[in-house]
Amino acid sequence: MADGSGAGSERRTPGAADRAVAAIDDLPPDACIADLAPLFEGAPRFLARLCAARPFSDEAALFAAAHRIALAMPEPEQIELIDAHPRLGAPAASVSALSFAEQGYARQTAAAEAVAQAEAVARAQAEAALVAAELERLNDAYEAHFGFRYCVFVAGRSRAALLPGFAAALTAERSAEIVRAVDAVVDIAADRWSKVADRP
Repeated sequence: MADGSGAGSERRTPGAADRAVAAIDDLPPDACIADLAPLFEGAPRFLARLCAARPFSDEAALFAAAHRIALAMPEPEQIELIDAHPRLGAPAASVSALSFAEQGYARQTAAAEAVAQAEAVARAQAEAALVAAELERLNDAYEAHFGFRYCVFVAGRSRAALLPGFAAALTAERSAEIVRAVDAVVDIAADRWSKVADRP
């Protein structure tokens, strides 16, 4: 007599994220590209390849395909994908809404409003200016050295906390940095997907 505890009962019920992937599977190619573009900041050649790889059927398959395709693309297309993301520390007005939130501009604004004393504000601004200057220096050095932008999955960390990893990346091999940056692009997209997949 079956008690419902067999392997079949453990089958995962499709969630909103998987239903959203199924909807993407049904889109025409141009609509698929447009729907996925915000996750990857554009990168048209990568997006065309990704949409051509459908159907994905679930979230895991979508991002596994994204990772596989990104790593297999010719280097110019990998660099196009990496460079689609804004520079770390780019001016707030120049980044997408998703990058604005990820790079901490919203937290900076809220924190600045919470600081009541002018002295604390001045200290925070001075520190932010130092971090911004160091990011500018590192971006210039990285791009001159590797020929593409530094891309990292911020994952809620402050800009100051990202500086050591950024500096260390300058000593890496170029091929390793391309792989690391492509991995970061896919991690960013998966994180963005997780935040917007439950939208109506």
